[in-house]
Amino acid sequence: MARCGCGAGLCCCCCGERESRTPEELTILGETHEEEDEILPRKDYESLDYDRCINDPYLEVLEGMDNKKAQRYEAVKWVLVFAIGVCTGLVGLFVDFFVRLFTQLKFRLVQSSVEECSEKGCLALSLLELLGFNLTFVFLASLLVLIQPVAAGSGIPEIKCYLNGVKVPGVVRLWTVVCKAMGVLFSVAGGLFVGKEGPMIHSGAVVGAGLPQFQSISLRKIQFNFPYFRSDRDKRDFVSAGAAAGVAAAFGAPIGGTLFSLEEGSSFWNQGLTWKVLFCSMAATFTLNFFRSGIQFGSWGSFQLPGLLNFGEFKCSESDKKCHLWTAVDLGFFILMGIVGGLLGATFNCLNKRLARYRMRNVHPKPKLVRVLESLLVSLTTTVVVFVASMVLGECRQMSSSSHGGNDTLSLQDMSEDINSSIKTFFCPNETYNDMATLFFNPQESAILQLFHQDGTFSPVTLSLFFLLYFLLSCWTYGISVPSGLFVPSLLCGAAFGRLVANLLKSYIGLDHIYSGTFALIGAAAFLGGVVRMTISLTVILIESTNEITYGLPIMITLMVAKWTGDFFNKGIYDIHVNLRGVPLLEWETEVEMDKLRASDIMEPNLTYVYPHTRIQSLVSILRTTVHHAFPVVTENRGNEREFMKGNQLISNNIKFKKSSILTRAGEQRKRSQSMKSYPSSELRNMCDEHIATEEPPEKEDLLQQMLERRYTPYPNLYPDQSPSEEWTMEERFRPLTFHGLILRSQLVTLLDRGVCYSESQSSASQPRLSHAEMSEDYPRYPDIHDLDLTLLNPRMIVDVTPYMNPSPFTVSPNTHVSQVFNLFRTMGLRHLPVVNAVGEIVGIITRHNLTHEFLQARLRQHYQTI
Repeated sequence: MARCGCGAGLCCCCCGERESRTPEELTILGETHEEEDEILPRKDYESLDYDRCINDPYLEVLEGMDNKKAQRYEAVKWVLVFAIGVCTGLVGLFVDFFVRLFTQLKFRLVQSSVEECSEKGCLALSLLELLGFNLTFVFLASLLVLIQPVAAGSGIPEIKCYLNGVKVPGVVRLWTVVCKAMGVLFSVAGGLFVGKEGPMIHSGAVVGAGLPQFQSISLRKIQFNFPYFRSDRDKRDFVSAGAAAGVAAAFGAPIGGTLFSLEEGSSFWNQGLTWKVLFCSMAATFTLNFFRSGIQFGSWGSFQLPGLLNFGEFKCSESDKKCHLWTAVDLGFFILMGIVGGLLGATFNCLNKRLARYRMRNVHPKPKLVRVLESLLVSLTTTVVVFVASMVLGECRQMSSSSHGGNDTLSLQDMSEDINSSIKTFFCPNETYNDMATLFFNPQESAILQLFHQDGTFSPVTLSLFFLLYFLLSCWTYGISVPSGLFVPSLLCGAAFGRLVANLLKSYIGLDHIYSGTFALIGAAAFLGGVVRMTISLTVILIESTNEITYGLPIMITLMVAKWTGDFFNKGIYDIHVNLRGVPLLEWETEVEMDKLRASDIMEPNLTYVYPHTRIQSLVSILRTTVHHAFPVVTENRGNEREFMKGNQLISNNIKFKKSSILTRAGEQRKRSQSMKSYPSSELRNMCDEHIATEEPPEKEDLLQQMLERRYTPYPNLYPDQSPSEEWTMEERFRPLTFHGLILRSQLVTLLDRGVCYSESQSSASQPRLSHAEMSEDYPRYPDIHDLDLTLLNPRMIVDVTPYMNPSPFTVSPNTHVSQVFNLFRTMGLRHLPVVNAVGEIVGIITRHNLTHEFLQARLRQHYQTI
């Protein structure tokens, strides 16, 4: 069998003879690329084992589990969930503290330099100072990404892939969260148009993945004897809780974080997980709130700052009786803004996709220093644009006597002071301020508050230029080799758009009663929804961030319209980057026309399998010559061989495999016998020739007697030498095989590593037994078969795999419709789905690569061609 490079599953990556593949299959498998621009699912992404393996070691654990132990086990889960929330909140506190420290230091020095040089005519020195700060910070952020490349970007696409069942290398490692947290504070402090909220989600997920393990692969000294929660299934739940805690810490929205983890992240969900995730989100929110309020305001226990990004309260001035936050008439404008936001989001995603493709082809293949230089180029351009626009393009606007903006009505007086202190008066006389500098020469959060709550007007020209420049620069920035989020840049860009709409309605239509802050908020929601295409969770996040439930309806309508409009043109930004990476992500459901296909149409029939009792030499050969991660455990069903071969077709349960030339079954059996005798240890069994002579069992043998004889030997020790070989013909691979279960590669490697075997002169009962804790001790990094020292093992020894295999995995019939296969696979979080016919014979196997949209489309085209 030709060796192939798919680590994601067992058989979609089983490459048969290349000439037997159709052009569509070769395209899907990545061996040809008909369209240069098309990014196809890659074969080197591994799947996660979310299905519980109910084997003998697991059953032994269940037998020793009583109600008290189960309650203690559940209590430990709650404690760990709480610890994940607290740690995620502390990570957010660390990032926020140093971002605020570095940003205030930078703007204080540069602002004093600008005010001093505006009179002396040395603004070039002020620009150099700003460049020095920004380039240094961005350079440090790029270096951290070089240490851990997966720390680049927001991390949301990677976490979404992980929760979907795809293993992204290094995505939840300790060094990833270290580089992510430190890198994002440098990239934000460096003046790039990025946010720290997206990386908070990734950081929370890493904390959720690592904390319950009580060990670290990166730091070997962190090693505790904690044998619980050592499976992908348990880790998935903790990662879901960590991702939700990241959202909650970023926006002060625990309910929104829970819904985000459900809507955007987790593909598999259960009712018991919901309460744990919400509890974790609450812990993260109030941990961050407690420490931020105490550090920033000195009032410990007051809980004044719920998240890293606080929108403040939207309230009309008490003196303006005609003012309303929004009216029914405004809903029409909100719908139009949602349409425009969807169009702008689709444009943003299209441009960013082209930039990402350009980087993949022209930047990433080059030395890593090129990525650092690209980040520095973006930082240089952004700094020059911000400085020049603030000094040249701004207009001097009159400060209103109401100070400042409805700010007196805010629940937090300190926020009013923060808004007023962020007003910049560069080159403007007294009682006026520079509107462009107020937006550009401030942290992004302060600029958002200005657009939401500052009554002082912003010029329509200023808002238009600011929106255009911010749109282009943030689109260019997202994707460079620095940790970067997209939430805050999208909110700020959309807020400028909404404020522009409010100014135009006031100036040219005469709608003086509208509240500008509401339009800024709706504009932010429209643009962000058009970019990320989130609905339920984003609605709740924005409502919790504003503390205004009356905004629920307009925000929901705007996000729905923006999503529908954007989906007409392309996918959301996170889905686009997932596709660019070639990750075999499973959508929520298949298309209706896919039900024209059956399981037999998409399965991989070319199997590599093992017998219940197999020699060590055969297992090592299989593991070293294949890259599959699970193997069917089978015995040969010789009673069905007579009807299995008919003419020039291989037939099993109405599934036909056409062959150009077919050997007789007796000839195949003789060839198989000769192949078996060529093994060094083939003298163990000399039954093959005898079995050929007695191939047909007696027809009148008592069936009950057969069942009684096989009662205590359900997995007969048939031909341990006779394991799959690369020299087998295709006909030998399609012989009738009775299916008994699945054994994972990691389990086989563990058995070999620990010397679990017995000699041919002994019974299988003498084989050493491993406990569930011993089987999972090396999780998540099981040893590689090529790294094992097998010199002490006798290759003639036999391994009984039946106690460690999964005897009852989910299976489907060959005639099952694709939609049913897809729903079962995705809902249960499977990695391998055997296809078993009516008589218990395995005829194929399905993995996630067989269920990707591209693979199904290719098989559907092939189906139409056959018709």
